[in-house]
Amino acid sequence: MPVNAAVRDRCRTVLGHQGAIRYVFPALSIGPPGAANFLIVVTDTAISVLATRMLRSDRPVSVYASFPRQTRLGPILQAPGPVIELGSMVFEFDDEYAAVVAAADAEVFAPETLPPDPLPHL
Repeated sequence: MPVNAAVRDRCRTVLGHQGAIRYVFPALSIGPPGAANFLIVVTDTAISVLATRMLRSDRPVSVYASFPRQTRLGPILQAPGPVIELGSMVFEFDDEYAAVVAAADAEVFAPETLPPDPLPHL
């Protein structure tokens, strides 16, 4: 299920002018130094990991890390749920966002495999 427009707007406010938001999904960091909620935002120019409020994982407060858009999010590993490694961090996310991760990677690394956008005005 995609994140709602309010969450996307909050992400846009925190990011400033880093290009149009293409994908957003919530993720939980696992492993040292401990678990924390984040929003991973893919824009035209970067992949940003946004730190969120402690009890409100839909409220980003700062940019925790940023990577070039050419950074691959996958492969998606299973441990027990879907997991990706981004930089030195490992993130677990709900199964429903696996398609988002795959689409974000395909957009850069295999654009010929993507179907046309059914709602280009959004």
